[in-house]
Amino acid sequence: MTLKLSFIKWRFYAMASSHSSSPVPQSNSSDAFFKKEMDAMKRFRPVQSLPDVCPKEPTGDPNSLCDSPSLVVDQHRWTIYHSKVNLPAALNDPRSPRNILHYTNRKSLRERRFMKDARIFVVLKIPSTGLYYTPMINPGQIWNKYLSTAGGKGNRDAASSKLLQEKLSHYLDIVEVNIAHQISLRSEAFFHAMTSQHELQDYLRKTSQAVKLLREKISKIDKVMCEGSLRVLRLSLTRNNCIKAYNKLKLMATVHQTQPTVQLLLSTSEFVGALDLIATTQEVLQQELQGIHSFRHLGSQLCELEKLIDKMMIAEFSTYARNDLNRPLEDDCQILEEERLVSLVFGLLKQRKLNFYEIYGDEMIITAKNIIKQCVVNTVSQIEEIDTEVVVKLADQMRMMNFPQWFDLLKNIFSKFTIFLKRIKATLNTIRSVVFLVLDKNQKTRDLEDTLQKNSAKDSTVDIEVAYLTHEGMFISDAFSEGDLLPVAADTTSQRNTSPNSEPCSSDSVSEPECTTDSSSSKEQTSSSVTPGGVEMMISDDMKLTDLELVRLANNIQELLYNASDICHDRSVKFLMARAKDGFLEKLNSNEFVALSRLMEGFIVDTEQICGRKSMSLRGALQSQANRFVNRFHEERKTKLSLLLDNERWKQAEVPAEFQDLVDSVSDGRISLPEKKPAATEERKPAEFLIVEGQKYATVGTVLLLIRIILEYCQCVDNIPSITTDMLTRLSDLLKYFNSRSCQLVLGAGALQVVGLKTITTKNLALSSRCLQLIVHYIPIIRAHFEARLQPKQFSMLRHFDHITKDYHDHIAEISAKLVAIMDSLFDKLLSKYEVKAPVPSTCFRNICKQMAKMHEAIYDLLPEEQTQMLFLRINASYKLHLKRQLAHLNVVNDGGPLNGLVTSDVAFYTGNLQALKGLNNLDLNMAEIWEQKR
Repeated sequence: MTLKLSFIKWRFYAMASSHSSSPVPQSNSSDAFFKKEMDAMKRFRPVQSLPDVCPKEPTGDPNSLCDSPSLVVDQHRWTIYHSKVNLPAALNDPRSPRNILHYTNRKSLRERRFMKDARIFVVLKIPSTGLYYTPMINPGQIWNKYLSTAGGKGNRDAASSKLLQEKLSHYLDIVEVNIAHQISLRSEAFFHAMTSQHELQDYLRKTSQAVKLLREKISKIDKVMCEGSLRVLRLSLTRNNCIKAYNKLKLMATVHQTQPTVQLLLSTSEFVGALDLIATTQEVLQQELQGIHSFRHLGSQLCELEKLIDKMMIAEFSTYARNDLNRPLEDDCQILEEERLVSLVFGLLKQRKLNFYEIYGDEMIITAKNIIKQCVVNTVSQIEEIDTEVVVKLADQMRMMNFPQWFDLLKNIFSKFTIFLKRIKATLNTIRSVVFLVLDKNQKTRDLEDTLQKNSAKDSTVDIEVAYLTHEGMFISDAFSEGDLLPVAADTTSQRNTSPNSEPCSSDSVSEPECTTDSSSSKEQTSSSVTPGGVEMMISDDMKLTDLELVRLANNIQELLYNASDICHDRSVKFLMARAKDGFLEKLNSNEFVALSRLMEGFIVDTEQICGRKSMSLRGALQSQANRFVNRFHEERKTKLSLLLDNERWKQAEVPAEFQDLVDSVSDGRISLPEKKPAATEERKPAEFLIVEGQKYATVGTVLLLIRIILEYCQCVDNIPSITTDMLTRLSDLLKYFNSRSCQLVLGAGALQVVGLKTITTKNLALSSRCLQLIVHYIPIIRAHFEARLQPKQFSMLRHFDHITKDYHDHIAEISAKLVAIMDSLFDKLLSKYEVKAPVPSTCFRNICKQMAKMHEAIYDLLPEEQTQMLFLRINASYKLHLKRQLAHLNVVNDGGPLNGLVTSDVAFYTGNLQALKGLNNLDLNMAEIWEQKR
């Protein structure tokens, strides 16, 4: 019975195990062993999903087509799905040894745990599934092991062992009865499960046959319709991958040639091309060749090479500046190697070396010093009077030159400096044009970006076609379009990442191993840099300079041109001061200083036109020397005028022809000194009067020289415009001095002590008045001359001439009053003794007429006729006043009596003599005023 029950349990477990996956109803039995074995089976048998009938469409990865075999295409060949019936193949698979080891380790661990509980597992194989499990415990083995262990203790325990055996047999019977009872209770469900299992197996068999037939049909469809298309797609992807690999190898070959190409470019000073090549190579290394082991050190090497290029460009620019500024200073302002300069500037801007212009500024200072030194050396070597062995220092050698030699030297220095500044301007303008081109490129780039953003916003509204996808992944049409476009894209990428000097390589030219690099294209770019198109080609997109930086750099370069002008002026000032140490400049005469001033003014104007800004150092030095010159000029002429006045005897002087020519040169309000005429013209005899605009002026020699001095003041203003205000002040002082000093000498009778005159005659007075009138005639002309050369804010200084004019008129009026006063005292003296008696004319009236005739004779040739008439009218008024007073004293009235007749006869004599004088015949004397009016 025991064996029978064991066999029933074994069959039950075998059937349950073989159909464990069937949908058999489970009982609520608490069979722990059965449940534990089922759990163990679930642990080492993972649930696998059925494979897809058709594979996924390609996603672009070549390996994605072989992720899992197709049951339709691969049903007649061995696949991984057949490995479950080939245990040796699974165990010998080198790709997954760890899975088998994991399984065996786990199985041995479980077996050891079961052996500890004295249970033996028998491994059985279920042919239908190929799985392994432990279905049953062998009770006989456990019992024999137990008896062999218990029997070793002796016969003493035999009785108890039999008793125990019987007891256990009893327990076993009870267990078997219970098991049989439980089986009988569940027999209906058990046999129903068996029946359902058979039906399910029949259904699966039919399904398997249907599936097999379907697979055969699908396989035929696949061969006819899909296999070719998929193969084309697979070959297209393979071709694209090969092209990518080829282009990548070409790119690597090009990158490999970077360093030799850079060295070649640097050997020809193609710094921009070298920097662009380095930048492009670094971009390629970071984006497309990142992680390539052979290029792991190339990035750092390129960085070090870029630093080396920075130093080379600085050194190259220093050399260029030195060569450019130290060229022979001939009348040639062409830019030295303009293409080289443009290339250097672009390279320095690309590397953000924005202070490179300071190098040029330092070279300008050194060159300016050398220019003066070389000019002095060349001039000294041509002067035989200067022994360079005795006089060693250049400054001492220069001080030994006379004015013409030194003037020619200064003219040569100014000429060299002018050419020097023109060259600097041309070079700096080229540099500024490069900066402005970069600035303009930045603006165009921003405009282009704005335009692209606007266009992208419009394009985003375009509808996109949608294709049907069976599985996730990209469209088959997209795969073909990618295959068609990929060579073009790869070729574009290769061209973009190769050096700027490399020739583009086609992706289809498989026979070419790599792209060759030629530096000639870089030379062509540099040679065409002078043209706008060529320069724009040199501006790379990675020149990241802000507009503020570029504008500041352009302003600094323009300021450098201003500094160049200041440097030339400063060196010229030092040259002047070195010559002026011994008072050389202060000893120059007017002509020499005017020539020097004109030369300096011309150089200042030239530098202002070249550089566009005034430099004040040389102008200030000229102004300082001009002030010294003005002071000396004025003091010399004032001293000369003072000496002339102190020796002037106030007699009418003859007018030499040169003075008449001098006066004639002042016409239409324009003052200009006449040029000296040939000696033949000097044979003209001196004139008695000075003719000025048709009027005769009797004058003294001092006034003739004063007129010449006044014209010299005006001429200095024309020659040295910077001294206009000083000259105006000094000329005003000179005119005031003449007025006051002449007044002291004539009206104040100072000439009696200074010159030794016996008396101041009416002729002296009239001549002095006429000289003053001549100066007054020229004051408006002088005023207009200075007004045309003054700034509007300086017009207030012209009031000096108004004051001088008033002072001169007052002086002239005082002289006229003095002449009248002389006759007034005479009338008072003579008429006070007048007596009305015969004979007629009386002696008193005879003396009066005699003195009147002398007065007229003294002044008529000196003063104009109208002034003579006015003067005699005033004298006549004084005469009538004194006569009237005397007649009143004598009680002589106009009554027609004898006394009245005598007076009338004397008055008629006076009137006749006075009107008989030249120019006074029409004078209205109005002698009726001598009588008292009756009340």
